[in-house]
Amino acid sequence: MSKALVAFFSASGSTRKLANTLAEAIGADTYEIKPETRYTGKDLNWNDKQSRSSVEMDDINSRPALADKSAQIADYDTIFLGFPIWWYVAPHIINSFLESYDFAGKTIVIFATSGGSGFGETLNQLKPSCDASVRWIQGQVFRSRTDKATLADWVKGLAL
Repeated sequence: MSKALVAFFSASGSTRKLANTLAEAIGADTYEIKPETRYTGKDLNWNDKQSRSSVEMDDINSRPALADKSAQIADYDTIFLGFPIWWYVAPHIINSFLESYDFAGKTIVIFATSGGSGFGETLNQLKPSCDASVRWIQGQVFRSRTDKATLADWVKGLAL
């Protein structure tokens, strides 16, 4: 496999755990996508239509600010991009991340954590945030406790 980066956003720690296990399984570097303003438990209350995450996800053009833009994307051929599923898609901070870097000619493999939702329209909502030359691979939705061997086997099965 080419040089890989596991870039991830994790609001509660579940996706961070999975991303770190994946990086260890495949010998990849990691980069955590962090919001300028950290999400609190109240911000993540999907039952509250006025919570920060609900308001952001209700606006398809929402682009939460990033804490930094220091990922060395140019150093990698393949980016494994992980996130929790929010409202059946990726959180809009993932679009913020994609729109902040040049991914031309890269392969992006998306993976996610979820308590029960699938990818929904995630890929269709992410593609416009990148150059048309990006090769997208819709990966899989995992539980945060997925073990290293399972993740390594999953990556071996991808057409990278």
